[in-house]
Amino acid sequence: MPVPLRDDFEASQLRVFARKTKDAPQARRLLALAAIYDGASRTDAARIGGVTLQIVRDWVVKFNAQGPEGLIDRKAPGQPSRLNDMHRVAIARMIESGPIPAVHGVVRWRLVDLAQWIFEEFRISVAKQTLSRELRAMGYRKLSARPRHHSQAEGAIETFKKKFGARLDEIALEKRINSADIEIWFADEARIGQKNKITRRWAKRGTRPSAPNDQRTVSTYIFGAICPRQGKGAGLVLPFCNTAAMNLHLAEIATAVAPQAHAVLLLDQAGWHLSRDLVIPPNITILPLPPKCPELNPVENVWQFIRDNWLSNRVFNSYEDILDHCCDAWNKLTDQPWKIMSIGMRNWAHRF
Repeated sequence: MPVPLRDDFEASQLRVFARKTKDAPQARRLLALAAIYDGASRTDAARIGGVTLQIVRDWVVKFNAQGPEGLIDRKAPGQPSRLNDMHRVAIARMIESGPIPAVHGVVRWRLVDLAQWIFEEFRISVAKQTLSRELRAMGYRKLSARPRHHSQAEGAIETFKKKFGARLDEIALEKRINSADIEIWFADEARIGQKNKITRRWAKRGTRPSAPNDQRTVSTYIFGAICPRQGKGAGLVLPFCNTAAMNLHLAEIATAVAPQAHAVLLLDQAGWHLSRDLVIPPNITILPLPPKCPELNPVENVWQFIRDNWLSNRVFNSYEDILDHCCDAWNKLTDQPWKIMSIGMRNWAHRF
């Protein structure tokens, strides 16, 4: 017996849906069912749709169950995943803990290594492509790791962040200024020389791109400081990294601080940063970062950005050539205050 069509639709409604849809197969099926509503036989509907009677019956069943949406072709579900929720929990735990070199034979997980571990643990063979899709569905991506000093004190970063706001209030009280008049600056140094970096670049799959690489050792230093909230920077390119050079840099930073403002300068505990011979301008207070915590200083990210975009993959012909490129790179950065803000802003430092 033919399956009756649901009675909450009419032929005119189905023809309106057919005119509006951008899916041609769905429009053809809607017109075929509209003919049935008008009293045509199932054979006539099959002729309109260009299909057999059995397929018309399938259309009617889907239409009765889901309405016009049921006549849209959907992707086949494919084979069920070989991994279940228990497997995914174990994989996530293994990724978070990382491999044990003595046990797993690797220092970082590659897809092929994880696939091997899954086979050894659960006797399930998973292709790299399938495993990649599973990991992405679980929210994992292949990301660059932030550097962390191997002997960093436990909780040093969290303690510093927690007390930073109170320390700013203390400095404001000492200097008899409003806390809103404090500018937060970060400073660091980068060595740039002929022995340069080679960065990643776009190339066709399966090829190995090349880049010029110099092995000479002439170098110089960029002394850089940024004020992320204001998008300001103050830098010098100097031949040595010592107390005398640091004094010059402090004087340069002092000129960049706004009138009536006071700068709190955060930097690591290198010897020339804390030397007794430093001449600290009156509008600057130096606040050392905890030892062995480079991730607290956004200038480290500034160096990475400058190297990746302007200074790597080059051969410097002379010391003067290095100076020119370093000055040009720093000036490009300070001409883009939004870039300094994007790289340097930190919630813990700027009280967001």
